[in-house]
Amino acid sequence: MNVMDLLKPAAVRAISAASSKKRMMHDIADIAAGAYGLNPDRTVEALMERESLGPTGVGHGVALPHARLAGLDKVVGAFLLLEKPIDFEAVDRQPVDIVFALFAPEDAGVEHLKALALVSRTLRDPAFCDKLRANPDPAKLYTILTEVAPVKAA
Repeated sequence: MNVMDLLKPAAVRAISAASSKKRMMHDIADIAAGAYGLNPDRTVEALMERESLGPTGVGHGVALPHARLAGLDKVVGAFLLLEKPIDFEAVDRQPVDIVFALFAPEDAGVEHLKALALVSRTLRDPAFCDKLRANPDPAKLYTILTEVAPVKAA
């Protein structure tokens, strides 16, 4: 599995301003609706339900919100680069500016976990995140994200 398997070019955006975590979740839902035909209201609801279990801000300015949704036949993703970082209740209490959301079918088992592990490992590299932050053009972001060599997920 690699990032290209999870992401469409239409699901990659740079956003100049998200005023809050909830607003950013709406932005993700809108992107997922356009790229994958997901219901934006249900997507926001599912993301917020997952966040209520514990924040998905993993540290170093990165968040990995994720949810299971009806109507999907495979795991898909949406990527946001925020010009102005927002509070995401991250484990290191740092604001977030890189967001990679994952959406899995309701009955997804190991594939969902493999995708989460892949994205987590990819975004754990500070040099890679710096490269993303330096390229706010969605086409360049997509290229950077999908040129990553496949990583074996646990």
